[in-house]
Amino acid sequence: MKKIAVMTSGGDAPGMNAAVRAVVRKSIYHGLEVYGVHRGFLGLLNDDIKPMNLSSVADVIQRGGTVLRSARCEEFKEKDNQVKAAKILRDKGIEGIIVIGGDGSFRGAERLASQGIKAIGVPGTIDNDIPYTDYTIGFDTAVNTALDAINKTRDTATSHERTFVIEVMGRDCGDIALAAGLAGGAESILVPEIEYDIEEVCQRLRKGAQRGKLHSIILVAEGVASGFEVGEQIKQKTGFETRVIVLGHIQRGGTPSSFDRVLASKLAAKAVDLLIEGQSSKMVGIKENKIVNVDILNAIDAPKKFDKEMYDLAKVLSI
Repeated sequence: MKKIAVMTSGGDAPGMNAAVRAVVRKSIYHGLEVYGVHRGFLGLLNDDIKPMNLSSVADVIQRGGTVLRSARCEEFKEKDNQVKAAKILRDKGIEGIIVIGGDGSFRGAERLASQGIKAIGVPGTIDNDIPYTDYTIGFDTAVNTALDAINKTRDTATSHERTFVIEVMGRDCGDIALAAGLAGGAESILVPEIEYDIEEVCQRLRKGAQRGKLHSIILVAEGVASGFEVGEQIKQKTGFETRVIVLGHIQRGGTPSSFDRVLASKLAAKAVDLLIEGQSSKMVGIKENKIVNVDILNAIDAPKKFDKEMYDLAKVLSI
């Protein structure tokens, strides 16, 4: 293998740039030519592919977002476009590609592999919703962003003696809400994996108020319900003055944490090694602090295990 490409796809995540940097520099170290595909699969179909060198990834490890940009591309689900994309890569002599993204991006990588382009997936998504890896790139930073918001909210919540509902990202996976909620001491954490009882939430608030608590924080993953909907239910059932904060896309941005930078560097370097070995249709990940790889289809089709023990602990500690 002499030429490989790298792309970021789907939602951006802090640490993606560290991963791109590692791909480029590890590849050049081993004598490979590296190309950057701009704007994900959409850019691939538009032949938006440019050669990269050491300077291409200078001063990017600390930056959030992705220097390669990203875009959604429904067109890539069509077989004709998959054939077209593989031909574009082949015409440039590119034999392998590293795709940094989530499950949708991995499905795209698998389709490229079916067209003869060796493909390796690197999990980059703040949701931490990819099975077979304990952590995805960007998750740690997103949790710390949410935690910072919780810390700041507590100041004003105490001052005005209010209940605050904070909505965080997590359509199908509640890991951000769970980790930030436990670390931030939230009174209740609502996640998609566990059906919630609004009456139980309100009862916990009443008990807190009875023993003199000045404020409460309720954390809601977006896949459960709208934060405004939960806030209105709490207000109607308890009469407590309630405010709602939706963190939204602020969770995607910001300087990546040291954990995400190190994780991204390790995973991306392993992805280059796999391509050099001639492997394909693999996803790299981290399990029990060891870098591992599994078949992409196994990684995206398996159910994501929810940490019920951590969830139960958060409930115990928030009494």
